[in-house]
Amino acid sequence: MQERIIIEGGKPLYGRVRISGAKNAALVLIVASILADGETILDNVPHIRDVEVMLHILRELGVATKWNDDNSLSINPPAVMKTETPYELAKKLRASNLFLGAFLGRTGQALISLPGGCDIGSRPMDLHIKGVQSLGGVVEIEHGFISARMKKPQGSSVYLDFPSVGATENIMMLASKTPGVTTIENAAREPEIVDLSNFINTMGGKVRGAGTDLIKIEGVERLTARRYAIIPDRIEAGTYMVAAAITRGEVLVENIIPTHLHPIIAKLQETGVLIREHEKGLVVKGINRLRPIDIKTMPYPGFPTDMQSQMMALMAIAEGTSVIVENVFENRFQVVDEFTRMGAKIKVEGHTAIVEGVKTLCGARVKSPDLRAGAALILMALAARDETRIDHAVHIFRGYENIIEKIKGLGGNIKTE
Repeated sequence: MQERIIIEGGKPLYGRVRISGAKNAALVLIVASILADGETILDNVPHIRDVEVMLHILRELGVATKWNDDNSLSINPPAVMKTETPYELAKKLRASNLFLGAFLGRTGQALISLPGGCDIGSRPMDLHIKGVQSLGGVVEIEHGFISARMKKPQGSSVYLDFPSVGATENIMMLASKTPGVTTIENAAREPEIVDLSNFINTMGGKVRGAGTDLIKIEGVERLTARRYAIIPDRIEAGTYMVAAAITRGEVLVENIIPTHLHPIIAKLQETGVLIREHEKGLVVKGINRLRPIDIKTMPYPGFPTDMQSQMMALMAIAEGTSVIVENVFENRFQVVDEFTRMGAKIKVEGHTAIVEGVKTLCGARVKSPDLRAGAALILMALAARDETRIDHAVHIFRGYENIIEKIKGLGGNIKTE
């Protein structure tokens, strides 16, 4: 297992990079495939650790999965399948909580282990459970497990106190096969929600309004497996856009949906980074004198929390003081201690980080506290003088497909050991 990344920094990145399928869309679509009868084929699935864990869970449930010669993924559930997620696997992956809605939609019962994932803050299941109960489910929580069964399944109206992506997805999956009409108010609006809606509709479902804060789902008796291509990963795209900016290079980022990147594009342009459209994507060109900016993370279409660490790395070399407010996850600033080891000047006050730009960053021995922080450390290392060694790099491979090869392809001096 690749636990350490070594980078020799100070070299601009040039060339083109192709963005993989979206991690967060892939995970929920893999789970949603068990709602359908027959074999689902998914294209553009990223080969990353989180996907492999999710497939391992499916196989433990009795679901047949295989990678095809054309790099697509086939998923074929049995007529009768287990409805309990194995604890040892579920604790590795936050998205394992999505089996709650899928199990209940398919069989009417579920026993799921409380999930794991990155330690970036509290992510409770209360809104997921509220949705299940609203649609006629009975839920019990004990000994680290959620046990649920559909007693009187019926469409209903669910108001989410916070536009939780996971809760929206769980309710959508359950509602897609629950009699009657379900409405989700204050629903999450992320592109991954729209992708799930399109996937369900491709299989014969009736979902409307995804991408807005009001989603309506008319339950159907049966969903039929189909072939479907997953959207590109907007966070991976944003990470490589920052890579071009922080190294003062020029990179063509291919296979993207520009509208998904509007919040990231806007903030990069505020810093002075040059971005222009290309027939295959976006060209991002770094500049010598970056302007400081202020960022507040918000649910989509606001600035994504998953890009906050990467932008902090960029602001560490801006000319002036930037302010970053984290409104989604309280532990997103764990990476600050590692950044300061590389010469960054950052002060954290509660949910706010004050970043004073420096002229030069230096290589150091650091460790990755979570997935996006690990990607941000790579970015900072690419811009720094001398060598950086990033320990606990396994986090990074959970969400970035072929990141070492892609950076090498842009001229970066990077390797694993």
